[in-house]
Amino acid sequence: MSKTDKEPLFSGKNIKLLSTPLNDENPITVQVLGICSALAVTAMLEPAVVLAVAVIVVMGAANVIISLLRNTIPSRIRIIVQLVVIASLVILVDQVLKAFFYDVSRQLSVFVGLIITNCIIMGRLEAFALGNKPWPSFLDGVGNAAGYGWILIVVGFFRELLGSGNLWGYPVMETLGVYNFGYEDNGFMILPPMALITVGVIIWVQRSRNRKLIESQ
Repeated sequence: MSKTDKEPLFSGKNIKLLSTPLNDENPITVQVLGICSALAVTAMLEPAVVLAVAVIVVMGAANVIISLLRNTIPSRIRIIVQLVVIASLVILVDQVLKAFFYDVSRQLSVFVGLIITNCIIMGRLEAFALGNKPWPSFLDGVGNAAGYGWILIVVGFFRELLGSGNLWGYPVMETLGVYNFGYEDNGFMILPPMALITVGVIIWVQRSRNRKLIESQ
């Protein structure tokens, strides 16, 4: 193949690998995967952002590694190899968090380790990385992780803002003087059921704006 025949790094096809998981094939709101972490770590914005970034790093790197090894991995042990790759990356991320973001690491607790068994990551390794080249695999991993991550961030934003009046620990509601008008923090927002309800609202808004998601059900 000549140089002129090579597909550009950011061709339309590759851009779709990044953009489609943000909306039409979102892992949480469309594929209904990764719901547990959306319930558990989104009471505050900071841990939600940190977990989102951690998943992007792990998923992007794991997709590339599995793609590079795809022709050498025996089919019968591919799941074991995938788990080893993901676990190694998660351990590195966990150690970085403990070294530089210890307070956030404590808030996330076991949920960093549970990235290892995140069905979104395993699903993309099986469905995409094992059959595609490293660059598209990287874009697919980052796109799906970003689609997962922005849901966590949005849920964490509203839960912390409405539940405690803060954002990233900063007293937003107090600074804006909202309490002077009789507003009170809604403690229910911090409880896990509100994470599920908030995700449900996002799904409703998404469906109302995109008829294709309703017709494809």
